[in-house]
Amino acid sequence: MTHHFKKYRWFEIGDINGFFGMIADSMAILAFMAGILIYGFEFPADVVFLRMIPGTTIGIFFGDMIYTWMAFRLAKKTGRNDVTAMPLGLDAPSTIGITVAVLGPAFIIFKKNGYSPHDAAMMTWYLGMATMIIIGLFKTITSFCGHWIQKIVPRAGLLGSLAGIGLLLIGFLPLVNIFSLPVVGIIALGLVLYTLVARIHLPWKIPGVLAAIVIGTILFHVLGALGLNPGTYSSPSLKLHLVFPLPTLDFVKGFIPALKYISIAIPFALLTVIGGINVTESARVAGDDYNTRSILLTEAASTLIAGLFGGVTQSTPYIGQPAYKRMGARAGYTLMTGLFFGLGGYLGYISFFVALIPAAVLAPVLIFVAMDIVSQAFFACPERHSPAVMFAMMPTIGRLISIEFDNTVLIPAAHLKQVCMKVGATIPDPMVMIALGNGFILTGMLWGAFLVEMIDRRLKACSAYLAVLAVLSFFGVIHSATLDGRMYLPWTLSETVAREAAYNFTMGYLALAVIIYLLSLTRGARAKIVDKPLGADDTISNF
Repeated sequence: MTHHFKKYRWFEIGDINGFFGMIADSMAILAFMAGILIYGFEFPADVVFLRMIPGTTIGIFFGDMIYTWMAFRLAKKTGRNDVTAMPLGLDAPSTIGITVAVLGPAFIIFKKNGYSPHDAAMMTWYLGMATMIIIGLFKTITSFCGHWIQKIVPRAGLLGSLAGIGLLLIGFLPLVNIFSLPVVGIIALGLVLYTLVARIHLPWKIPGVLAAIVIGTILFHVLGALGLNPGTYSSPSLKLHLVFPLPTLDFVKGFIPALKYISIAIPFALLTVIGGINVTESARVAGDDYNTRSILLTEAASTLIAGLFGGVTQSTPYIGQPAYKRMGARAGYTLMTGLFFGLGGYLGYISFFVALIPAAVLAPVLIFVAMDIVSQAFFACPERHSPAVMFAMMPTIGRLISIEFDNTVLIPAAHLKQVCMKVGATIPDPMVMIALGNGFILTGMLWGAFLVEMIDRRLKACSAYLAVLAVLSFFGVIHSATLDGRMYLPWTLSETVAREAAYNFTMGYLALAVIIYLLSLTRGARAKIVDKPLGADDTISNF
């Protein structure tokens, strides 16, 4: 039954609070991305501010406009006047993860291949756009089978692989930024830990992240102008750059290079699909019964739109819909958020605000995000799955090492190749570290998954996951035995060490898959599940 539409009060005072909360989240994420690229990878700032960020904001505009319309439609359908729109913004884990594991490393590789910094940045932009198109298409397909995927992917594998990113890429690398600008960074870190971790209110209940960013930014520019910061200081440009992002097919130029990073991109897409299902369910519990598939298709379309307009970051519905509902927001806050980012992408004020904030000020917020991701991985899984969570984190160590190996200032490319491809008694350690880092998110998911199945005595499923690992490693989707991490047919590899590594990775997984399958037929496989983690009583002497 359709009720009278005039009853819907789509704008309340709570929408103002919701609006500021929404823009603070996405602005901070854009600043994280810009800071990591510009200060961490020495990426040309003009490509970030004039191409990547404007295109990304168009995706936010599109998604929030659709979610606003969906709130009006739900209010009309139900006759309720308290419907709260689903919030949509940028996904923090995937934005940071793709920045540090895809965009930054790709930029370094393009430079190593002879591109000038600007041309390498443009190729990275094309690759980032193509990655968004791939993610958007994947999310479109999985929106029709999201619940099924949620059931078959063990939580420890998915959250454990993300916890590795949280601990090492989102957590440790920003720590370096903090201590590269100690006064500003440590003060900002202290404020974030005080308010978000210790959960102590600042005077007048000023939001901790806002205080850290404002105080840290002011300190940075004041101390820099006085010459008290380490290094050199240049004052920010106060110009607004009109951009007018338009749809482009330039992503086609980056599509082939983007395939190398598909094993990193797809798990992040999967994360937002599962997150979208959970968000829709939380909204339903709060009283707003949105259609799950419509929510997922909208976030997929927003990601595709962002990619077509030059964006490099995927959008996602935010988990905080019930919180926005409690603060009294309706549909006005998503309408204002969409317009703020849509206009900001064209008029240039989004990039202007992002450019003011130094990386050392944003880094503490990243460390809090890392803490939250790692903590959630352990708390959201059964206690007996804790070893699987930890095991799923380990491939990220290889990725962190390979990022450093890619820095030709530290290790010349010719020397790295010589060390990695040296024939010896075993596969060289540097080659193994790089291979473990190639496809690290997918590797972590599958490692966590097969160990969960083993712990829960589902040994046939465990052997199936091991067989998948064998197939993927054979083609270099994971454990690629090349320094640039590309996929391949192993017999086409020119280096002896690379060929042997590819074949042996595959044979190792296949052999273990067969052994586990045979063990599934034994009496011991039917023993009772031990529902406790590895503890202090499980010492070496007990083995």
